[in-house]
Parts: sequence; structure tokens; C-alpha cells
Amino acid sequence: MAGLSATVLLSARDLRSPFGGPFTFDVHAGECIAIQGPSGAGKSVLLRMLADLDPHDGGALLDGRPASSMSAPDWRAAVVYQAAEPAWWEATAGAHFAAADRDFVGATLAALGLSPALLDTEIERLSTGERQRLALVRSLARRPRVLLLDEPTAALDPDAVARVEALLRARLAAGMAILIVTHAGEQARRLAQRIFRLEQGQLTTT
Repeated sequence: MAGLSATVLLSARDLRSPFGGPFTFDVHAGECIAIQGPSGAGKSVLLRMLADLDPHDGGALLDGRPASSMSAPDWRAAVVYQAAEPAWWEATAGAHFAAADRDFVGATLAALGLSPALLDTEIERLSTGERQRLALVRSLARRPRVLLLDEPTAALDPDAVARVEALLRARLAAGMAILIVTHAGEQARRLAQRIFRLEQGQLTTT
């Protein structure tokens, strides 16, 4: 993996559930791994296990520190999972951000080609694509070390996809690690240093 940091950021060790595994692999700082496979293969479950959101055996480590040695909120602040259909618990996207995040949010919205007015628009009035991109802003505003993305551009047009990918490349260059579930083979090849295929509960490198 030429050009990548030698630092192992996230590790999975014998991670497994009834849906598949065991999974053992390392993710380096600045590395993107794409995960592909048929629908229902357990790709989302794998991300959710890494985020400690679904029951599992085995473990995950961040900088060599086991998730079991950290509080759930601390782990999930560092290893952020973004679902394909993100949940919202306030009426508007803007209500999900702290005042201290204002400059970051504004710059990130601009990078994604989104109007700041969307922050004050009721969630139910936003398009699926707008909600996906606002969810990415929300995820990045948490300053995660590792970002776990489940089909983050599925509802976007080519220009919006390009903007999202450019933003993700910038975060990778800054040392973030990203695992992305995507059905788009071209996206996987554009973003990822490694592509994993998950099928019948087994993870292989393509």
C-alpha cells in the first residue's frame, strides 16, 4: 500500500455474528477500503459491528486499544457509522449541530454544493440526496478517526457524487480511515486502496 501511513488505525480481530465472519483485518490511517457484495450479504452488519452497534463476538481496536476498554459513546465518537438511510431526531438538520461547528459546517456545505438554507428546512421536505449529504456533514462534524459509510452516494447525481468523493479524499489525506459499502464498482476503484468482497459470510480481497 504505497503512499499510505504505516499506522494501523482500526483493527478487526475475529469479529463475527450469526450473519458472517470471523473477520480479521487492519485499516491504516489515510486508507479507504471499499466493501462490495450482493444485497443481504451482511455488509451493513459488518460496519455496525465495527461501530459496536450490533451484537458480536470478537473485537475491534482503535490505535491498538480494544473497544471493550472504552465507553460506547467514546468509541462511537471516534468510529462513526453512517447508515444508508440516516436517522434524524430533530426537525431540521441545523438543530443537529453545535454552535462551535458553524464554520466547519458552512465550509463543508459549500464543498458539497449545498445551500446553507437547507439547515433550516424541515427534514421531511428534503430530498433523499440532500439528506444523505447533510448526514455526511453531520458525521464529519464529529471529527471521527474512522468513518464507516453505507452507500453514502446512492441517491446522488454524478456531479454530487464527484463532490462527495473529493471531500472524502481530503479527509483521507488528513489521516482519516474510511470503510465504504458501495455497489458502484467505479466508485470503489476511484476511492479505495483495497476492495473487499463479502459473500456467504466470508470476506475476500478482490
